[in-house]
Amino acid sequence: MLVLYITALLIALLYAALLLYYRRLYVNVPTFTTQKNHQNKTVAVIIPARNEARHIKKCISSIIAQSYPAHLFEIIVVDDHSDDETPSIVTNLQATNIKLLYLKDFVQGAFNAYKKKAIEVAIANTKADIIITTDADCILPPHWLQHYVNFFNETNAVFVAAPVFIHYQHRFIEVFQSVDFMSLQGITTAVVNANQMTMCNGANMAYTRKGFYEVNGFNGIDTIASGDDMLLMHKFFKHYPQQVKFLQLPAVIVNTAAVQTIQQFFQQRIRWASKADKYDDKRILPVLLLVYFLNVLLLFIPLIIIFYNPTVEWLGLRWNGVTIWCSMFALKFLAEWYFMYPVAKFFNAMQLWWYFPLMQPFHIVYTVVAGWLGKWSTYQWKERKVQ
Repeated sequence: MLVLYITALLIALLYAALLLYYRRLYVNVPTFTTQKNHQNKTVAVIIPARNEARHIKKCISSIIAQSYPAHLFEIIVVDDHSDDETPSIVTNLQATNIKLLYLKDFVQGAFNAYKKKAIEVAIANTKADIIITTDADCILPPHWLQHYVNFFNETNAVFVAAPVFIHYQHRFIEVFQSVDFMSLQGITTAVVNANQMTMCNGANMAYTRKGFYEVNGFNGIDTIASGDDMLLMHKFFKHYPQQVKFLQLPAVIVNTAAVQTIQQFFQQRIRWASKADKYDDKRILPVLLLVYFLNVLLLFIPLIIIFYNPTVEWLGLRWNGVTIWCSMFALKFLAEWYFMYPVAKFFNAMQLWWYFPLMQPFHIVYTVVAGWLGKWSTYQWKERKVQ
């Protein structure tokens, strides 16, 4: 039992130290600034869409309203076998730079990676210099494209990740998603800027069209349902290790919709977790294991305490399961809360920072469950069962 207690406490200490390190990285990420608006590149904004009638008009309207010259960008919507009004909504939008493609016209039969195939089809149907991907349930800020073009011009980037924020109302599931996702975004910003890991979100990322073909696109990862973002990013990193960047700027934050039910939330997180053993970027794996085992211990030590809770002597102090668990929980919570403070300020979401303590018990349970099911279970994505 002493070995278990010592191991558990050391894991919590290591995790807290890692969060403090990430905070130091995060606060040193520079906010991008420029003195000039470059208008010398063509851009294709790609939106894979399946049954997105509820959202897609607002999404496209926010892109049409961009400050970047309309003749320099196009919007390519790839309809992924929708059975709602998604295609007709796109067709009825009055803009000359919208292109609607139907995935069924390019592929036959069932396969796993529909979203990757949709993006691949869109890229094959554009000559744009820069490819930017987003999701149909996102709202894009008005100078989003201009800032991306400025960034590509001034940093020589080939792949760019950028911030995403989950818009929430006051339902618990929406607040929880937003808090959890904001913490992930903070870590993403820190490690990508420091060139330590390849993390991103497909709702807000960009790359050069030339670079996409030079890394052979999705070849090699095209049988995996998810991973159109992080797995592709790592392919870019292997070819261009100094040209994978993070665009840290409030004016490019993309707002995406929260899922509406706990079941949808778990399906989404299981999908994300299912990629864990597919990463070529092995630097991520020790961090994922550390996070997972810390939460497993926090969840199961209370169960052990119910049946067996001896007191042991260690470092001149008397410890039992309760004191160990409380120490672990305090280390996790305080390190995460401290890390989250500058992240919440960046997203102008300090209210979520105050919600953070209330979310801790639910975060422990969800991490353990979603991590386990992501490895051993199937999930539903866009009304499809994925193996």
